[in-house]
Amino acid sequence: MSRSAIIAGTGAYVPEKVLDNKYFNELLGENVDAWLRPMNYIERHICSENESSADLAASAGQSALENAGVKPTEVDLIIVATDTPEYISPATGSVVQHRLGAVNSANYDINCACAAFCTAVDLGARYIMTDSAYSNVLVIGVYAMSKYLDWTDKTTCTIFADGAGAVLLQASETKPGFLGGILIADGSYHDYMGIYMGGTKTPPSHEAIDRGEHFLRFLKKFPPDTNSSRWPTLVRDVTKKCGHTVKDIDFILFTQINITTIKEVMQELGLPLKKTHWIMHKYGYTGSACIPIALDDATNENKLKEGDLVCFVGSGGGFSMATVLFRWAY
Repeated sequence: MSRSAIIAGTGAYVPEKVLDNKYFNELLGENVDAWLRPMNYIERHICSENESSADLAASAGQSALENAGVKPTEVDLIIVATDTPEYISPATGSVVQHRLGAVNSANYDINCACAAFCTAVDLGARYIMTDSAYSNVLVIGVYAMSKYLDWTDKTTCTIFADGAGAVLLQASETKPGFLGGILIADGSYHDYMGIYMGGTKTPPSHEAIDRGEHFLRFLKKFPPDTNSSRWPTLVRDVTKKCGHTVKDIDFILFTQINITTIKEVMQELGLPLKKTHWIMHKYGYTGSACIPIALDDATNENKLKEGDLVCFVGSGGGFSMATVLFRWAY
């Protein structure tokens, strides 16, 4: 068979500091647990003052390499998927490469918000399948959104959390691995949600900070069915593209923002809940890191087996969506 890209290892890391719903009840002076718990939000991990995105990413990347049995010097490329980078410039990937000792690798970051991990996996797999110079590609999704939260805003500070997840994509001549992916976007939503200070449009200034523009902000409401209407279409399209049907899927992971939406989409697709997995009760919402963290969690619980047809579906602000389909070979 032709050269393919398999997931050879997974890894994850979350900060030690944990904030539970009781903490937010006291912080905000109201019973936020009453609406957080039905959404399956109970605990979340938050960076300490001295922790940053590169710290989380390097730890998750190291874990994935160890689980794959690959040395850092054998990595050909590191792709860091994040919208909470270590710096505006240089790339977070350069810090991670140095921390890991991956001296033979190239690196870069991508930012399409919470769709970035699936997008990076799609890119990494295509490097391996089209260029023999790439045999080991480390993809890391990392989120340190607590650094950008307004801790008086109950709609954001109670949901968003920090963490990193990683996969090691590896060339294979005998296993199918990556089957295909689809990327979509609608840039008309660019001014709905984001961190709007720090770039060239609104450079850092005392005035911008006074206006709270350095915080994550929801400026407009997304249509309530943005994910529930588009996720099923993406899943159907990627399975059809790869010569399968939805009923062939053995395991599927979605962006871990809303348990209700995940359940609705699984019902719409005709898939039982046992074919998915969620982690928001333990880790909150970790954005571009949530799918690889959930994947690592699921592998640790032995929810995937050799030969399973596995799908990831990510969505993020801007907005962007991405889905990839794999034959599991881990």
